[in-house]
Amino acid sequence: MRRTVFNEDHEAFRETLRAFIEAEVVPVYDEWFAAGQAPRDFYYKLGELGIFGISVPEEFGGAGLDTHKFEAVLYEETARAGVQFGGSGVHVLLALPYIKMLATDEQKKRYLPKFVTGEEMWAIAMTEPGTGSDLAGMKTTAKLSEDGTHYVLNGAKTFITGGVHADRVIVCARTSAPTAEDRRHGISLFAVDTKSEGYSIGRKLDKLGLKTSDTAELAFVDVKVPVEDLLGEENKGFYYLGHNLASERWGIAFGAYAQAKAAVRFAKQYVQERTVFGKPVAHFQNTKFELAACQAEVDAAEAVADRALEALDAGELTPAEAASAKLFCTEVAHRVIDRCLQLHGGYGYMNEYPIARLYADNRVNRIYGGTSEIMKTIIAKDMGL
Repeated sequence: MRRTVFNEDHEAFRETLRAFIEAEVVPVYDEWFAAGQAPRDFYYKLGELGIFGISVPEEFGGAGLDTHKFEAVLYEETARAGVQFGGSGVHVLLALPYIKMLATDEQKKRYLPKFVTGEEMWAIAMTEPGTGSDLAGMKTTAKLSEDGTHYVLNGAKTFITGGVHADRVIVCARTSAPTAEDRRHGISLFAVDTKSEGYSIGRKLDKLGLKTSDTAELAFVDVKVPVEDLLGEENKGFYYLGHNLASERWGIAFGAYAQAKAAVRFAKQYVQERTVFGKPVAHFQNTKFELAACQAEVDAAEAVADRALEALDAGELTPAEAASAKLFCTEVAHRVIDRCLQLHGGYGYMNEYPIARLYADNRVNRIYGGTSEIMKTIIAKDMGL
């Protein structure tokens, strides 16, 4: 099927990115996988390549392009190569929208130039032990000091992707108690400097997949956060978080589709090279039928992901549409990757093969950004059910 979502600029970026991955990532990726994270200096290379500044305004060192299509190319090319760019996805996909939406001009001047170069890597800390998807139940607090110069931050966060290497973290904390009418009231967002006294990194979590993406526990003990680092208005954090969920869920949907597409590529290559009973595995009818069915599912997921991308760029992607795209694409990826691993036989279970890593990496797509069950709830509500 002919795609219309990308133009010549996107394809030129694709070529540059593919060459970069082959030269800078593929040769050392096994080392990153064993270490459980990408090295910190890799992010400077991404900054030099311009990855972090695509949608950052030119006055702050970026390219000023108001589109997610270059991010989409990034998803496709990393999946195609069977690699991840560490925790850098959170830096751009999750943290940047909050800076662009909420930061004052003074804050943007402080934050964005270092953001673009990779000198300051960002993460976002929402989830807490025991709260999961229930963000309104968070216990972390930020109390304004008597002199009004800073907030005092106390609490803990978990599952923070990019948390080990982060230089600043957008921390969600309670600045006032919830009301009887609205338990979501009272949450605020802060751009916390990770070098602050009382800020500490706990365990680097050992995940099933996404092994090169550092994920950590964070703790705050009387951390002083200058009032100048409050993002947006006090007590409106929950609503800010909801505003960016559509773009986050689109990113997960598109990434899942790209993984499914890559899985078919890996399986096709393997069955053409692998010989059993004197014939290539690709020769057998079952192989052909399995890959044909997988390709049909990938084609459908591509159409859904592209449609959501166009709607996102136009500012028209609704929460229900984003939930639908995420649900569909992640479920397709789950089925396709599993079937493609099966075609690898025993070798599909070995981490030296990209399909095995892809199988583990993909599993979280139906959990983070809102579980599949949460997506169904959103869609059903939109249907009037």
